[in-house]
Amino acid sequence: MKRVLFVCIENSNRSQMAEAFLRLHAPSDVEAVSSGSRPSGQVNPRAIQFMAERGYDLNTHHSKGLDDIPQGRYDYAITMGCGDECPLVDAAHRADWQLEDPKHLDDDGFRAVRDEIEQRVLTLLEAL
Repeated sequence: MKRVLFVCIENSNRSQMAEAFLRLHAPSDVEAVSSGSRPSGQVNPRAIQFMAERGYDLNTHHSKGLDDIPQGRYDYAITMGCGDECPLVDAAHRADWQLEDPKHLDDDGFRAVRDEIEQRVLTLLEAL
């Protein structure tokens, strides 16, 4: 089983969408998890709306912190441009995707970030 962790600050937008896309596109032997360094406590309603356009229901997700996720070593830990706000976790490979937080963007901007996340997830799957 391959394990992939996506981390952003609030675990309400970027990391949630990345987890969702990995679940949509990955084979069953890949585990997708997301977390935030300072979780907001909720998934952004706009993330739910725009992921529904892609056939994924983010209503089943909740915003969680690093203490709320399965512990142990991850194959990949992907941070979402949160710099020092995202602590290191035990992972064989690390990457920082430097993605803009879409929460204050207009709808087209939010969709652009969503689509960029999907493309990066597909590229990550090739590496797995």
